[in-house]
This record gives sequence, structure tokens and C-alpha cells, in this order.
Amino acid sequence: MPSVLFVCMGNICRSPMAEGIFRREIAKAGLQDRVTIDSAGTHSYHIGEPPDVRAQSAIGRRGVDISGLRGRQVADADFDGFDYILAMDDSNLAILRRNAPAHAHEKIRLLLSYSRKYPNQEVPDPYYGGAKGFDENLDMIEDAVAGLISALRDSLSDANLVANLST
Repeated sequence: MPSVLFVCMGNICRSPMAEGIFRREIAKAGLQDRVTIDSAGTHSYHIGEPPDVRAQSAIGRRGVDISGLRGRQVADADFDGFDYILAMDDSNLAILRRNAPAHAHEKIRLLLSYSRKYPNQEVPDPYYGGAKGFDENLDMIEDAVAGLISALRDSLSDANLVANLST
């Protein structure tokens, strides 16, 4: 079962939005019980808190409810527990690589490394900006999630999973 962890700084904006979009797309493929999905932050600022209301509002307009998610910090066990650890920006990518054991470095990368429109860019932190930043983030995240699903399809050996991902 593949597992994906989305990571930003506080786990209340970008990473829960990425988790929500990815969950929506995996559910469309009927694979919600076949992929482990989570999000976390590199910092402990918002442990136990729900996603930012602006993030909830922006993603809600796209038909996704993330109100039940709660902030958590990346744990040491995550480096072995997840196949894909996807950072929203270079700063969090560096923190993850600094904290991860050497054998986990290959699974840590930028989410937008899967993007066709925004390759290897950062998903900017919208926290101190206006509502427009959350919508722009979602455009980037949706594009990267499409690329991630394509990469999963290409890398998985389970024929049923591959067939479902292509629908």
C-alpha cells in the first residue's frame, strides 16, 4: 500500500489542502482504502488545531472538506512509515532532509516536482497574505497531485491499482 505525507511548516494551510485534494482524487479512482495519506508540519506551532479557516474556505469551494484534520508535527517514524514525503517549499524540504535518516532522503522531495505547470517550484506560504493566495496554492496543488497520481501509476506493480489510477 503506497503512503504519502504532505509537509508544510505548521500543518494548517498548504499540507492539509494537499492532503484534501489528494484524498479527493484518490477517492475518484476508488482507491481511498488502498493508499495511506496524511499531512504534518515541520514545526510544532499548531499541533491539534484545525486547518486555517481561509484554507478550509478555499478548498471547500472546490468540494473538499478538511475541517476534521488536525495539525501535527513530523515524527521520526514518518521517515520510515511513508513512501513519499512531499514538502511544500525549499525551507521545509531542507528541514526534512536534515532530520531524516540517510536512507529516507530519496523519498523526500518538493510536491511541485510532480507538477507540469509549476515544476520544482515552491507552494508559497499563504498564511500572511489574503484569500487569493489560498486559491493560487490550490491551483498548484491540483496540478502536482495529477502528476503524483501519474507517477504512482507508473511505479506501482499492482495491476488492479494501476488500472484504477488510470480511470
